[in-house]
Amino acid sequence: MALLKWRELSITTCQANMDALAEIFETVGAVGMVVEDPQLIADYIANNSWDHHDVEIPDVPPGMVRLKAYLPVDSRIDDRLALLQEELIARENTEGWAGHRITFNDLLEEDWANAWKAFFKPEKVGQRIVICPSWENYKAFPDDLVISIDPGMAFGTGNHPTTVMCIRALEDYLYEGDTVIDVGTGSGVLAIAAALLGASSVKAFDNDPIAINVARENIELNNMEYIATVQENDLLQGIEEKPDLLVANIVADVIIRMLPQAAQVLQSGKVFIASGIIQHRLDEVVENITTHGFTVEELISHGEWAAIVSRRE
Repeated sequence: MALLKWRELSITTCQANMDALAEIFETVGAVGMVVEDPQLIADYIANNSWDHHDVEIPDVPPGMVRLKAYLPVDSRIDDRLALLQEELIARENTEGWAGHRITFNDLLEEDWANAWKAFFKPEKVGQRIVICPSWENYKAFPDDLVISIDPGMAFGTGNHPTTVMCIRALEDYLYEGDTVIDVGTGSGVLAIAAALLGASSVKAFDNDPIAINVARENIELNNMEYIATVQENDLLQGIEEKPDLLVANIVADVIIRMLPQAAQVLQSGKVFIASGIIQHRLDEVVENITTHGFTVEELISHGEWAAIVSRRE
């Protein structure tokens, strides 16, 4: 069987635009992304945050980062690239962004899968949760809950700010024996985290077949298949389960679109954790959440990103 081909899109931008550009990449359908931040890598090396490393600091101008996103080369590639250009031009016109030059490189899946692994190292992202790449060794402390993960071509290494906020909220709001639904599971990291934190059942949904396969593999890798299951679904369409906790790490527009469904599946007093929200959309999402019968319990911020913890009235 022929290997799938991917188009690597590379853009160098200022650090202030990084999160918004990442949101644009996800909007146009990128199923993998790498951030090359020379200052962050230098800090990790200087602070001995990595047990060992063979990472070269990227050749990027001071104050800049390089973002690489990956699109499948299929019948929709031209439409996705056109949408990307539209989104960039809109930001340039409305927010004064400088013009962004995009470079392209076509890769086979195997080449891509190995190219970015040097940048993914074990990291403690919550009070107890540690994200560890499946190919790395990590010496766990007694209280650590270690998630071994291989994101493949799916979003979700576990150390992106939107995922970190979800994990910390799960640590605070998930109780032993809770039932959980994870919408837009990506690599399955949040489903695994919920299972490790004591959920009795986790149902994970995604509409991307690649993500479905990756999430299932990661759940099996962590021996959580007896708690967590994955299936293809359009958000919460047709879901009849009534979970104790709903978590969705997606984007603002999709969260807003999902709210009527969330209000249906969550009973009074149950918790909804929503992340993947760029800061300038936060007020809009909060307004929509309250309109649909939720009370906001906590707003969490991490740089340009925000998460909302709310409870069904």
